[in-house]
Parts: sequence; structure tokens; C-alpha cells
Amino acid sequence: MDPDTVMFEPVAVDHAVLGAMGSKAEPGSGHLRWYVIHAKPHQESAVEIRLRQLGMEAFCPRLKETKVIRRKRQSVVAPLFPGYLFSRFVLEDHYRAVVYARGVRRVVCCGSTPAPIDDQLLEGIRRQHIDGCVTVPAARFTPGQTIRIREGSLCGLEAVFERELSGPQRAVLLLKALSYQARVIVALDHLGLV
Repeated sequence: MDPDTVMFEPVAVDHAVLGAMGSKAEPGSGHLRWYVIHAKPHQESAVEIRLRQLGMEAFCPRLKETKVIRRKRQSVVAPLFPGYLFSRFVLEDHYRAVVYARGVRRVVCCGSTPAPIDDQLLEGIRRQHIDGCVTVPAARFTPGQTIRIREGSLCGLEAVFERELSGPQRAVLLLKALSYQARVIVALDHLGLV
């Protein structure tokens, strides 16, 4: 079976644990809490709309970045966390409605209990959300610029910055040592100007 077609059983959550949550002395129990919702592929926006229609707060942070598409640079808006969004609801009252909403795979759990997200974490993301999108900061280094590696096993060496890699914050560097040249991939936060 293709990994993308794996079916998640929404009733896999231990309902005894879920029902007992109301009697636990857990802070915020029975109150509005933020949860991570795992959506089906490319359904984040549709799930966000559906959850709002059900009367819940939903937030799908989006990222605005420049990509080369068909040899042209274009500004693209996509989910910051592909396949995931956040929803705020009372777990005991709305869990079934969320899980069975069209486009939802599951509520992300820790063990068998849905894991609430700290409000401050969401507020931090919302503060960076300007005009409906989080923007990618401009590149710190330009191709051809000489930089110094500040951390890691190559600490102290100078290299020529070639380009940033998409995805995690990494860069390709041209490392020159005596008569030997090598391309290395290094985390961006390990780099500094000469």
C-alpha cells in the first residue's frame, strides 16, 4: 500500500483518557486550547474554512517566498507547515467534530491523548504573520562572497558562498585549501562574514 494512502482511524484516541481529562487537575482542562491538526495533502486551506464553519478558531500560517517556476522567478504563497494547521477548541466538546471534518487526517497526539500547543508559541507565529503571510528574510550572503565558518568541524576555515539550499537553513560553500577544492554543505547559522 502506498504510504500516502494509509488510512488513519480517528477513533484511535483512548476515549477513556479523553473522558477522564475533565476530572484531571490539568491546567486549562475544559477550556479553549490550541491543537495541531494533520490535514490530508493540499487540504490545509479547506480544513481551515471547514473548522471555522464549525465555529472553531483555525489558523494555517502561510509562507511567502520566491521560487523559480518554469524558469521565471515568482512569488508563491504556501503553508508554513505543509499538511498541518492549528485549531483552538474545547477538546471534550469538539474532538469528534474536528476529527470527522472533511480533509482532516487526525489531531496530533502525544501517546493516545491530543497534545495541546502553548498559546505563546502560536502568538509568536502570529506576530511574524504580516499581511496574511510569513515572509522569508532576504539572504544574508551573496554568491561569491568570502565567509568564515564559525562552528562545527570546519570552524575557522574561509570559503566562498555559492548558494542557499531550499528547505532547512543550509548553504553550499566552495572550500579552498592549498591545491584542493571541495563543495561542502553547512548550516547557515554556522557562517559569518570575514
